[in-house]
Amino acid sequence: MSESPKILLVDDDRQLVRFLQKTLEADGCTVTATTSGKQALAGLRASVPDLFILDLNMPSPDGFELLKTVRSEFPYLRVLAISGFLDGVLLEAAACLGAFATLPKPIDPGALVIKVREVLGTHKSTQ
Repeated sequence: MSESPKILLVDDDRQLVRFLQKTLEADGCTVTATTSGKQALAGLRASVPDLFILDLNMPSPDGFELLKTVRSEFPYLRVLAISGFLDGVLLEAAACLGAFATLPKPIDPGALVIKVREVLGTHKSTQ
């Protein structure tokens, strides 16, 4: 990608949102972040990003509701589902519902960067 990848991130944990946003911006991504599922959906409808990072365990609309809407309205959007709830059961369900990739919490910053690069097809060689 010649431009910096555009990412929309939603998680109801404000501290985690700031941490993930800083981590991804340090890797050259342009990140729009929110703690509200409703705001995330409005953001998607206004401008579709290259990647949507979605927490599954959030208040209404929860991550699964958002994922279903995204699959319906934006079938080709790459979605990275994140969750630390129920030992990965939610992540497995998200993959079945169309998440492109999943990542368990707590999130390691290095693993996040690698996963985002893989999903976007921008994995950099370590040579």
